[in-house]
Amino acid sequence: MRSHKPPFLWLLEKEFRDLAVSRSWWILLLSMGPLVGVSFINAVRTYGEVSGFNGTAGAVGEAMSPLIGVWAPTFSACELAAVFLLPFVVIRLVGGDRQNGALKLELQQGMSTVELVLAKVAVALTGWLVVMLPSLTAIPLWKSYGGSVYPPELATLVFGHILNAGLTIALGAAMTSIAEHPATAAILTLAVTIGTWLVDFFAAIQGGWWERAAAYTPAALVAEFQHGLVRLSAVLIATVLIMTGLGVSAIWMRLGTPLLRRTLLSACIVMAAACAVFGCTFVRASWDTSESRSNSFPEADEHALRQIHQPLRIEVHLAPEDPRRVDLERRAFSKLRRTLPDVRISYVSATSIGIFEQTAPGYGEIWYSLRGRKEMSRSTTEEGVLETIYSVAGVGPPKEDEDAVYRGHPLAVRPRGAGAIFFYFWPALIVLSAIFLRRSLP
Repeated sequence: MRSHKPPFLWLLEKEFRDLAVSRSWWILLLSMGPLVGVSFINAVRTYGEVSGFNGTAGAVGEAMSPLIGVWAPTFSACELAAVFLLPFVVIRLVGGDRQNGALKLELQQGMSTVELVLAKVAVALTGWLVVMLPSLTAIPLWKSYGGSVYPPELATLVFGHILNAGLTIALGAAMTSIAEHPATAAILTLAVTIGTWLVDFFAAIQGGWWERAAAYTPAALVAEFQHGLVRLSAVLIATVLIMTGLGVSAIWMRLGTPLLRRTLLSACIVMAAACAVFGCTFVRASWDTSESRSNSFPEADEHALRQIHQPLRIEVHLAPEDPRRVDLERRAFSKLRRTLPDVRISYVSATSIGIFEQTAPGYGEIWYSLRGRKEMSRSTTEEGVLETIYSVAGVGPPKEDEDAVYRGHPLAVRPRGAGAIFFYFWPALIVLSAIFLRRSLP
C-alpha cells in the first residue's frame, strides 16, 4: 500500500533505518569509547602530573588550561574518527541506494535530488552527534573530579568538530555520487584528505601562498577551534565547501542527465565556490572564546595597539622551517593580525630550512616600519614584539595588570572510573543496542 506520509518524511525514516542496520556506523560507535577513553585518561594523568601530582611543582599547574590540557586531546578522537571512519558511514548511506537500485525508486517519488542529499546528510549528521557522546560524557566525568568547565570554549570545540564532520560528510557524499563503486569513492575521499595533508606539508617547507592555503585545511580548522579561536572566514569557507560538496552530490544523483551536462554543472559549482572562498578570505572578524585568552594579547595591550591607525609593515628574515618563525606566528603575529586592521607581514629567505643562512648578514632580523620610522629586533617573544611595535609607533606601553593574568585551573587527580565507562560500559551498551535495534526493525 502507498504510504500516506510526505515523501521527504518517508525518505528520512528509510535513511534512519539504513543507518540503524549499517555495520560501519556500529563499528564507529563501538570504537569511539576506547578511542576517547585512551585520550581522556592520558590527558587527565598528564594534567595531574603537571598540576603537582606525585611531587611535581604545584606552581607549574597555575598556567594549565583545561581546554588545552584535557579537552583538546580528548576530542582529538573525534578528529581521527571523522577522517578515517566517518567516510565509510557516509559512503554506505549515499552509495547503498545506487548499488541496490533503491535510488531509481526514490527518484520516482517526485522528490528532487537536493531533497535526497539533504535527507541523507541530515541522517549522517545525526549519527555523528551520537558518535560524539563518549567525548561529551567526559565533561561531567571531569566535573565530578572537581575540574573547571568553561562553557564558551567547550561549545567552540564541539562546534569545530561538528563543522569538520560536515566537511567529511559533504566530501564523502560528493565522491560517492561521482564514483560507480563504494571502493572507488573511499579511495577518492582518502586522496582528497591526503591532499590537504600535503598542503600542510608544503606550507611548513615552502611558506608563501601554501601557508595561506594551509590556514583553511580541516586540520588547521580543528586546531583553531581546539584553542578556542573562531575565525569567521574559516567558518564561511567551510560552509561554502560543504554546500559545494552537497551540490555536486545532488547533480551526480541525476541518473538520467547526460554525463557531459553533469560534468559542466559540477565545474560551474566548483568555480563559483572558488570565487566565494577567495572572497571569504578577506573577512577579518574573529572571536577568542578561550578562558585563558590564549589567542589574544592582554586587554591593555590590545587597547594600546588599537591606537595605531597607520599601516604597520613587518619584514622577517627567517626561513619557513626555522623554529623561531613558528614561535613568532603562534605567540605574536597571529594575535597581531587579529588586533591591528592594517598590518602586513612578509617573510624573506633564500632557502626553506635556513641552515646555511645562519651566518648571512641580516638573517634573523625582524624589521618594523611605521610612518617612515624603522626599527630592527631579533626577539621572537610576544613581549619583544610588542615592545618594538610600541617603540616604532611612539606609543607608551600599558601598565601590567597582575589581576588580569590567567592563573589556570590546576587539578591533581586520577581518572577514576574512566576506564570502566569507556572500555567496558560503552562497548557493552553499543553491542546490546545493536542487537536490540537490528532485531526490532522489520
